Amino acid sequence: MSIDRRSFKIGVIAGLFLIIGVAIGAVFVMRMDSASSSTNTAFAGVDTQAPPIKVDAGPDFVPIVKADLPAIVNISTTRIIKSPAQNMGSPFGEDPFFRQFFGNQFFHNFQIPREERESALGSGVIVSSNGYIITNNHVIAKADTIKVILGNNRVYKGKVVGADPQTDIAVVKINATNLPVIPWGNSRKLQVGQYVLAMGNPFGLNQTVTMGIVSALGRENVGIDNYEDFIQTDAAINPGNSGGALVNTKGQLVGINTAIYTRSGGYMGIGFAIPSNMARSVMTQLIKHGRVIRGWLGVSIQEVTPALAKNFGLSTPSGALVGQVFKDSPAARAGLRTGDVIVKFDGKTIDTPTTLRNLVASTPVGKEVEVTIIRNRKTKTLRVKIAEQTKKVLEASEGGGPSQQSAHTLLSGLTVQDLSPEIARQLGLPHDASGVVITEVNPDSAAAAVGLQSGDVITQINRQAVHNLEDYRRITSKLGKNQSVLLLIKRGDSNMFVVISP
Repeated sequence: MSIDRRSFKIGVIAGLFLIIGVAIGAVFVMRMDSASSSTNTAFAGVDTQAPPIKVDAGPDFVPIVKADLPAIVNISTTRIIKSPAQNMGSPFGEDPFFRQFFGNQFFHNFQIPREERESALGSGVIVSSNGYIITNNHVIAKADTIKVILGNNRVYKGKVVGADPQTDIAVVKINATNLPVIPWGNSRKLQVGQYVLAMGNPFGLNQTVTMGIVSALGRENVGIDNYEDFIQTDAAINPGNSGGALVNTKGQLVGINTAIYTRSGGYMGIGFAIPSNMARSVMTQLIKHGRVIRGWLGVSIQEVTPALAKNFGLSTPSGALVGQVFKDSPAARAGLRTGDVIVKFDGKTIDTPTTLRNLVASTPVGKEVEVTIIRNRKTKTLRVKIAEQTKKVLEASEGGGPSQQSAHTLLSGLTVQDLSPEIARQLGLPHDASGVVITEVNPDSAAAAVGLQSGDVITQINRQAVHNLEDYRRITSKLGKNQSVLLLIKRGDSNMFVVISP
């Protein structure tokens, strides 16, 4: 049997292709197995070779807290309140036999006064290594004993160096040296939006730190103190934080935490701090003099409303409108008059009456300053020599100036003053018009709810004529807490009755 040579060649070539194909397939399978094995090994070791995730942790306050927190102290006060004597009971009862022989005084000996201890907690800031601590006046007010607890749990007896209720600042001294302190910062350099830390002892939880921002600056007319220029912050402040520190990102003291806005008694996102510049000035005077010496101009002032600004020819409703100039005051000697609008004091622009009040108070007694006013639509500059605001001067000024009605009536939200001929002219009223003019209305008051506004003139209360501030005080002093009030007011050329109900 013979084989065709051509067929043989073809068979050999086909066999070679088959062998090559099998070899390539085997190699491919081996590589796949190797890749699969490598992948399985990687997952088995949980090492996917993925790059690490970068996390932005934000600002680091740890160094600030470590440096400042040791200077925050806990202030614990105790006050003893004596209640009226209570009859503890005679062992002989009220037997007439014993009363006849021993007399009534014998039974009085069994009546003893009852004492109760009232405790309060607050915070303080060590501002000098030899033991001076700044805090709030309301933290230590009327306290019989003051206990100061440092961060290392050392306890000292505190002594009040001085207190100023008008700014709610007080200074306490402890007998210690080499204490940690917080450096002072310049509160005027603060800006809205800056980070701040509140340090204190909320609810007695020692040395607690919260973080927030400066929410607003120059808050006034809050109704907390006589002199207000608060820093508003959303750093959590709670009861017990009073007197604690508000510090900036440099670890500097920029404020003293003093109050919160709350409807529940706890934190609601709004806290107030006294600026460090004001607190430091008050503290220095308390240490040096034991009291605060303030400047006095001798005027009653009110806010310039848009309506008043238009009447006085002002481009914007700013400045402080003089409602009254007190006799023999620096203002009277310098020639200020009722109806003048003070727009600058000692080179500083006056935006509101509070701005002027704070500037005058901080002016050294005896200093002569320039006061720029607008009178009859013309600008004029006067020179005034500032006097001291003594207690007697302050009481005299309050007696003749604006009157804030006591809080127990529905008129508590109103501030009023006598309607002088000059103010009557500016309001477009006859020069002999009488009554009291509303200078300020608390926006949360019942008076604001019925639409009363600055510039309204009250001429009647419950159908009784109101000719002046004396009439107003006499009538309102007899009003009940929730007694409805019927007012007759004059607004421009119109008279209208207004009822304020509970």
